[in-house]
Amino acid sequence: QVHVVESGGGLVQAGGSLRLSCAASGSIFNRMGWYRQAPGKQRELVAVITSGGSTDYADSVKGRFTVSRDNAKNTVYLQMNSLKPEDTAVYYCNVNVRSAWKIGGYDYWGQGTQVTVSS
Repeated sequence: QVHVVESGGGLVQAGGSLRLSCAASGSIFNRMGWYRQAPGKQRELVAVITSGGSTDYADSVKGRFTVSRDNAKNTVYLQMNSLKPEDTAVYYCNVNVRSAWKIGGYDYWGQGTQVTVSS
């Protein structure tokens, strides 16, 4: 059984920094990353990283956010710098498990952690 637990959200002033952590257990994870959902908006990709270390970022966070992972700990991190009020959202950790029976594998989600950036 896969478990995904996030931590690290909070309230920060614009220009500040936060670091999110997400620990997963119960499987071997291919892709790990972060999505976010602001009120009234759809959930969107923030950043992902593969087991090999390849990364992908939303254009809106490039140069400000950095995603990393510790494969030995099955943990993914999101370092967020130069935060803006528009970064305010609930941030969700997503982990992907490969499957021989399902194209794209299986996705698991954390419970979400609130990030609020004040102006």
